[in-house]
Amino acid sequence: MSKPLSWQPIIFFLFAHLFHASQADLGTASQYSPPYTPTSCFGNDATQFPSSNFFAAAGEGIWDNGAACGRQYLISCINSVLPRACKHGETIQIKIVDRARTSLSRPTREGTTMVLSNAALSAIAVPHAPSLNIDFRQV
Repeated sequence: MSKPLSWQPIIFFLFAHLFHASQADLGTASQYSPPYTPTSCFGNDATQFPSSNFFAAAGEGIWDNGAACGRQYLISCINSVLPRACKHGETIQIKIVDRARTSLSRPTREGTTMVLSNAALSAIAVPHAPSLNIDFRQV
């Protein structure tokens, strides 16, 4: 006589893998174009920009009264209003150099979590995507 199959290990496995704890947050991103200076964080200092040109302006949700200046985040694209806009599997590190509300160049969409430089957005999505849903984590 065979022993009945227990479903408890299978259910535990599914919950553990499908609903795992994450250190990342979900947000939105748009993009902005040059001119990028002066910035709210570092003024006209050209050394504020990383050599990769992966930087962003902080939306009000992460601005934190200027404490966001210089913070670095790992970001990846989850989806967009444009089908197949995301470059899945791409994760980049960006540096916050400005405040979206006061940036000289206006974002393609207001009210997003981050406003990415052209280079940063192009690294994770097609360049003409008006906005993205992103996964981001401070490093």
